[in-house]
Order: sequence, then structure tokens, then C-alpha cells
Amino acid sequence: MPDLVTRRPEGLYCDAGGFYIDPWLPVDRAVVTHAHADHCRPGHGAYLAQRDALGLMRSRLGDDATLEGLAYGEPRRIGDVTLSLHPAGHVLGSAQVRIEHRGEVWVVSGDYFVSGAGDVNTTCAPFEPVRCDCFVTESTFGLPIYRWAPQQEVLAEMRAWWAACAAEGRHALLMGYSLGKAQRLLAGLATADAPGPVLVHAAVARLNAAYRDAGVALPAAETVTPETSFKALRGALVIAPPAVQDSRWARALGPHGDAFASGWMRLRGARRRRSVDRGFVFSDHADWPGLLSAIRATGTERVIVTHGDEGALVRYLSELGLRAEAFATEYGDEAQAGEGEA
Repeated sequence: MPDLVTRRPEGLYCDAGGFYIDPWLPVDRAVVTHAHADHCRPGHGAYLAQRDALGLMRSRLGDDATLEGLAYGEPRRIGDVTLSLHPAGHVLGSAQVRIEHRGEVWVVSGDYFVSGAGDVNTTCAPFEPVRCDCFVTESTFGLPIYRWAPQQEVLAEMRAWWAACAAEGRHALLMGYSLGKAQRLLAGLATADAPGPVLVHAAVARLNAAYRDAGVALPAAETVTPETSFKALRGALVIAPPAVQDSRWARALGPHGDAFASGWMRLRGARRRRSVDRGFVFSDHADWPGLLSAIRATGTERVIVTHGDEGALVRYLSELGLRAEAFATEYGDEAQAGEGEA
């Protein structure tokens, strides 16, 4: 039996269903795993995604885009396959794509995050492993060095840094990507015992609105505008995308500390290059143990690795006795658009 998913110049293609998954060139029919820019691109004839992602996709693609949504687990017959979408734990509406054809099951993960013990993310549905014959997995952090501390521990570190800034008479500028990361930061830090008020960049506020429209109960946060008087505030936390670093917008905050929240902060060199006061290791992607646990939970004997450190993960899985290979893809350029999600 031919492979259910192959790589074409336009993207990952399911011939039996006649659709692409997260294609990077324009196609007639695209199944989209989530709304980040490198996976959800304009120009396709029709889009199918998890229904909670539609508001985010509409804000990116415009009102003329043809969008259709499915609930998690809802089956849809497309061509000769049965397709369903399952939680990926990455951002609002993120989904793994399950494809079944003549008794064979493939799952294309998109991007995913595997919660650790005690972790609670109220901004999206948690990752659910799906049994399959072949698992197409991301590998953004596909090296053993990438291991995340529990989210609550990292949020506590952020809160302590923010409190220290407030005690010094400074604001705290916390930079994280505006789709997914910013909402997790807001939900985890804007608590009743917070050291000060929480404000957000306008780009974050627009996406917060889409989250709320989808039923996510995010804490309230004032949007920074040209009229915002930071002199009248004490110890504010400002959540903004990385593009604001060292900008006129950031200087308008007055005295402040700055920090960046990303899985890349696991590397000292990345922290130095960012030139921020603090780097917090906080990611929306699975770490090395998360990747391995997700793969094990599928029960698969075949794994196809996409964007990230493909080679290291392929070698490790092969040593475990799995049939492992890689697909070259064009994902992972969100940071260039100022909204990456690592």
C-alpha cells in the first residue's frame, strides 16, 4: 500500500484524500493544524481546521478565505479517507490530523506540547496521544539538552523577577510570541496576588480577543496605547512580542527590566544574543522527553520527523528499533514574522 502522506513541492500531501496538510505553497484544499504563520498561509482555495482556530485564522487570512471547522474527534470523510482532528496542546485550536484508509492510520502532529506533571494550561486543550501506524512528528527541540522544568516553577520565577523589578521602581517587559505564548503568560501571571498591573501590546490584545471569542477565560489586561502613562503606574508587567525589544515603543515604558520567554533560552548563547536581563525557559513545544513520550504513546513502529533537529531524533529512534526517517519541510519561520512560538 502506498504511503498515506507524501512530500510534494507544495507541502505534505494525502493522495487518497486529495488534500494537503499545512502546505507552504497555494493549493486547492488545505487541512491546517494551527494558526501560526508558517502552518497557516494565505492563498489556498479552502481551509479545514479545528473550529476553535477559525477566529485566529480569519484574523490572518481575511474575510474572503473559505474556512470550515471540525470539533475535536469529529470524523469527516474526504475522498477515500476518514479524517479527524485531535488536541495538540500547542495553541488555541491546535490539532493533530488523524487519517484512516483501509485500516491503516497515520497521524500528522503539526506542532505539539506535552504537559508535565502538575502543569496546567487553561488556554488550549491538552495534547492527547492517538494510536497509529505512522506518526509524523515535529522536532523543534529534538535534542536531549532540551528539557523543561514544570511550567508552574517557571511562572513562579517570572513572578519573582517581576516583583524585584517593582521593588526597584521599574516596570517589567516580558517578551513572548503573541499567539499562544502571550496568552499562557497572561493566564499564568495575571493573578490576584500579582505585584502590579498587567498590560499587553496591541498585537497581543488582538489575539486575546480571538481567544475570548472562542470561550477561553483570559484575565483582563489593559492594552498599551500612545496615551498610556507609565509614570502613573507602579511595577507594571507588560507582555509584548519580541519585535519590541530596544524599540521606541519599549523606551516609552521608562525604567524597566526586560526578559524573553522561549524554549531557546535553554541555551546560554541564545540568552546572550537576545541581550535581555533574564531568559525564561518556557515553550509551547514538546521537549526531548515530551517528544519521546508522545511517540511511545502512539504505539507506532514508523516515525517521520519534520522541522527541527530531524537528524538527531531519527538516529535515536532508529537505535530503538523504530523505522524512522525525515521529511524536509518549510515550517519554522514564525520568528521572522515576529510571532514564532518556540
